[in-house]
Amino acid sequence: MNIFNKAWVTKIDAIIIKWMSRNGYLLMRLSIGLIFVWFGFLKFFPGISPVEKLAIKTISKLSFNLLPDYVIITNLAISEVVIGIFLLLGKFIRQTLLLLFIHMIGTFIPVFLFPNEVFLHFPYALTIEGQYIFKNLVFITAGIVIGGKLSKHLIDE
Repeated sequence: MNIFNKAWVTKIDAIIIKWMSRNGYLLMRLSIGLIFVWFGFLKFFPGISPVEKLAIKTISKLSFNLLPDYVIITNLAISEVVIGIFLLLGKFIRQTLLLLFIHMIGTFIPVFLFPNEVFLHFPYALTIEGQYIFKNLVFITAGIVIGGKLSKHLIDE
């Protein structure tokens, strides 16, 4: 059997696409939820998260230094874990997406407040913190896809 036989390739392609169509949304929601729980959980342990200092510095500046560091990082950790848990459970998705998008806006604030901590060489070379921030574009896109699926159910009903 020739593995490059067009009919065989087309059949396998169709099977893979069908599997992706059936499972992609769930796997995306679960993987994003897992990452939120994981990254949020790290923030409960001082010095473990690679963005802990930058997050505290950003929120401190936005709150006029009125909040203690432990309050900032604990609340950030709780919010990330909550977003992750609800994505994993598939519960309160509309509210969870609202929290996710608000959180994502906050994650990009250091790009403007502290560009020297985000870029090694502006605008193309990112620090590890910058990479951590810009990977959130994937989370934003995933949130849009998840929200679009909810809207489809709303429209179809």
